[in-house]
Amino acid sequence: MKLARLIDGADTTWGFVEGLDVWLAPTGSPSLTSALAAGPDTLALLRASASNKRVLSDVRLMSPIENPSKIICIGLNYGEHARESGLTVPKEPMVFAKFPSSIVGPLDNIVLPVQSSQVDWEAELAIVVGRRAENVDENAALDYVGGYLIANDVSARDIQASDGQWVRAKSFTSFCPLGPWVTTRDEVGDGSGLKIQLRVNGVLKQDGNTSDLVADVRRIVSFCSRISALEAGDVILTGTPAGTGVGMKPQQFLAEGDHVETSIEGLGSLSNRVVKATR
Repeated sequence: MKLARLIDGADTTWGFVEGLDVWLAPTGSPSLTSALAAGPDTLALLRASASNKRVLSDVRLMSPIENPSKIICIGLNYGEHARESGLTVPKEPMVFAKFPSSIVGPLDNIVLPVQSSQVDWEAELAIVVGRRAENVDENAALDYVGGYLIANDVSARDIQASDGQWVRAKSFTSFCPLGPWVTTRDEVGDGSGLKIQLRVNGVLKQDGNTSDLVADVRRIVSFCSRISALEAGDVILTGTPAGTGVGMKPQQFLAEGDHVETSIEGLGSLSNRVVKATR
């Protein structure tokens, strides 16, 4: 299933994406995150009860996940990206965080903050936690994955370098486009073997495959669950392949008016314009 949050007229709701249509969740349904946490049987019942259909192009897609308790990120999780950054692949997953307030939707603008002149892109496969997970073994980790979506881990490289840690550089408002919907685990499995690409103004910048993850989805979920309990709706960004602007010669960064398209095979795409902050 593909589960999308959307604005339909004056209403914010969610529904089931099927082809070019979206079937609205029945009135009185739990939130998308709660329905995902309730499991596939509940989702199937809600889909069977959905009777109102909209054309997907007639609604406004929002981030499928709102207000997660945390966004966990895994750094340097593709070997080629680590090398282009002049760093080595960590022996254990490198964990950092983004503020949940950085989330925007799949069609929303990326806003360039006045504090940075080196804003970069990072296409990433994102995991959506389906239910509470704590101290989970790797062989059971997929049982706690509700689904997957696409993320762009937008990063202010100059601030990242000057701060010595990454939270501020990656947490500006709009620095976490998510979407376009949650694709449930039964359609994607362990998240491996998916082509992941990012284009700026139509030019291919990143062209990778999730099979090249150093720590795979099972390892990531298990590792993170042993740091802090994962809650339903938490988002885990799994790392980015090579092709970021900071690794290019000469370096390239986002500018006002740019169009960024981020896509993952089977999961859809994000389409975000770049604008300047007004203050």
